[in-house]
Amino acid sequence: MTGQDDQNSSPSSTTDGVIEAVRELISMMSKGGISELDLSTGDVTIRLRGASSTLAAAQGVASTESGMAALPQREPEGHLITAPMIGTYYSAPAPGEAPFVQLGDEIEVGQVIGIVEAMKIMNEIVADYSGVLVEVLVENAQPVEYGSPLMRVSQTDSLG
Repeated sequence: MTGQDDQNSSPSSTTDGVIEAVRELISMMSKGGISELDLSTGDVTIRLRGASSTLAAAQGVASTESGMAALPQREPEGHLITAPMIGTYYSAPAPGEAPFVQLGDEIEVGQVIGIVEAMKIMNEIVADYSGVLVEVLVENAQPVEYGSPLMRVSQTDSLG
């Protein structure tokens, strides 16, 4: 036995497995109320966006028959702040209070930008990048996964 048996899986069965995995992800997204999902493993990257996603609507992306939207391949400029854990994202310290940050705010490394509740524990999310908040990618009380994009921060131009 040389271990080549593992490498001899047919391309058709591999493709079928990938298609089934994507179908399962779409199903989990709809059941969990998740409107956006980015998944990278090895050299494969999958980006799923629900047709109701404000990001897809803002970019004028046409939705497919499956109800999912295909985004352009070009990445927007700026630093992406992602969720450090699975939980529920909250934009403010408590209901009815002002959000930690808003579009256009100048943020600094270490500044609290949101909360992720996991197992009844409120975990402060701090910025790992300084700049101007140019995009908020999650809504208040939205479930997030580890690595889910939360916000995009543009680089501040200190050169003037």
